[in-house]
Amino acid sequence: MPDGNRRVTIGGEGHDPVSGILSEAPQASCLLVLGHGAGAPTTHPFMAGLAGALVAEGISVLRYNFAYAEAGRRAPDPRRRLLAVAASALEHGRRWAAGTPLFAGGKSMGGRMTSTLVAERKGDWAAAAEEPPFGLAGLVFFGFPLHAPARPSLARAAHLADVRLPMLFHQGTRDQLANLGLIRRVVEEAGSRADLHVVEEADHGFGVPKRSGRTAADVLASLASRTAEWVRGLPAESATN
Repeated sequence: MPDGNRRVTIGGEGHDPVSGILSEAPQASCLLVLGHGAGAPTTHPFMAGLAGALVAEGISVLRYNFAYAEAGRRAPDPRRRLLAVAASALEHGRRWAAGTPLFAGGKSMGGRMTSTLVAERKGDWAAAAEEPPFGLAGLVFFGFPLHAPARPSLARAAHLADVRLPMLFHQGTRDQLANLGLIRRVVEEAGSRADLHVVEEADHGFGVPKRSGRTAADVLASLASRTAEWVRGLPAESATN
């Protein structure tokens, strides 16, 4: 493991223990818990590169495997098990954050499962005198999977109405799983709770064509820089829950 990365084990109810990687930034401004996309584990180069870029911006990162990826399977687990792992990762993240603001989200499916979990905990939120689920300060999506390829729909975003947290959407203009016009609509409907960072010419994996003049590292740096800027710009009460 490169310096600054520590392997951890995440246990919890409803799933076998899964592995995670904690990448700690010196004097971190916050901790961001990230779930991976449906097609690759948390060791995928995108996830590793993103974590490194975020650490360079002063954001510590806990990335974790879902149970099916931990077991080496390709097909994602049933929704309940995905949510159980996400919940365990957030509980561990809350402890490791050690009082610094806690954010969560992920690449594609990892982000959607996180927001689904938060939306389902809205009853707990109300019962806890307005404390957000897991003490979260906000959600960050790296390619929100709004719909299946070539099948534009808003159905997968319906639960976001129950996410009463600041949200940042990173979306590419060539993302086949998220029509940009529909994503803009989702963000507009969320009002002041949501912000959108558009990555020109990026696909769902944030790959860009050579003609763009940008490298994969350039794109990762822009994602991390915008995330750090967004975190710094949140109202103090949002960042200290």
